[in-house]
Amino acid sequence: MTQQGNDIGLDGLQASADLRQVIATLCMVGRDLSRRIARGPLGGDLAGAVGSNSGGDTQKELDLIADEEFAAALQDGPVRWYASEEREDVCELNPRGTLALAIDPLDGSSNIDVNVSIGTIFSVMPALDDSQASFLRAGTDQLAAGYIIFGPQTALVVSIGHGTMMYVLDPQTRRFEPVHPPMTIPQNASEFAINASNYRHWDKPVRAYIDDCIAGDTGPREKNFNMRWIASLVAETHRIITRGGIFLYPRDSRKGYERGRLRHVYECAPIAMLVEQAGGVATDGSDRILDRVPQSLHERTPFVFGTADKVHRVAAYYDLPGEEVGALFGNRGLFRQ
Repeated sequence: MTQQGNDIGLDGLQASADLRQVIATLCMVGRDLSRRIARGPLGGDLAGAVGSNSGGDTQKELDLIADEEFAAALQDGPVRWYASEEREDVCELNPRGTLALAIDPLDGSSNIDVNVSIGTIFSVMPALDDSQASFLRAGTDQLAAGYIIFGPQTALVVSIGHGTMMYVLDPQTRRFEPVHPPMTIPQNASEFAINASNYRHWDKPVRAYIDDCIAGDTGPREKNFNMRWIASLVAETHRIITRGGIFLYPRDSRKGYERGRLRHVYECAPIAMLVEQAGGVATDGSDRILDRVPQSLHERTPFVFGTADKVHRVAAYYDLPGEEVGALFGNRGLFRQ
């Protein structure tokens, strides 16, 4: 496996042999996927719907291709338990493996056909004898977390608990080369990311927070903000880690969204580790994501992350008495006529 690690790059990744092997394997599959994605419609109808997963989300052709390729590549390595957002249950890959891998093989697949950045999100934990218990634990137990983003550049963003590092795939050498120094979320940013079309469904604290942002320099924040929304968690995360800001996917009043929409195991826990290791904060709106213990593999959670002061401010809105938030909201409903 040493030769594989050298071929893929990842210079300076100070991980255990097993952990490094898993990350290198993920990068090898990611490297192949990047070529397939770059061909777009020349490679077939990768955005074609082929069914739905256990959570009711539409599966695209590329979702299933990515899932199968990751599982096959990891088959004989250190991964004992493989949990995928595209599968209902945990799969055992290698009974002698020491690690448990949770993966969203292709995040943001609704953007495949419009050539917007998509990616792979992964989380690695120590394998326990119980397959489900290996994943239903606090995010602080993660040994590593990361994502591969397929955009203008293909890049790996990864943490093994000592900061957040980025490796860019060099199109000439086909190696993942390190980008120095470690990534740190900028503290002064004026961007927020949320799907504003769901405004009427949000809790009052979220509405109040967004109203204050939109009020700009004439409102209580006394500062102008820009709104972003890509509908690709990997792309949103990459932007925020790179240039700061805040991302919000809150719970809301719609059926199926009462506990948020993003999956804790496959999306929120690994992104939370990366964000914290880059100096940011990640919560469910009030409480730290990495302290949460999911009760099921596909459990969903509200998710708020980004620059520390902005995330803490959202939590402060939730801490206000209901009648006080309501009064503030009544004066700030800028989306309403």
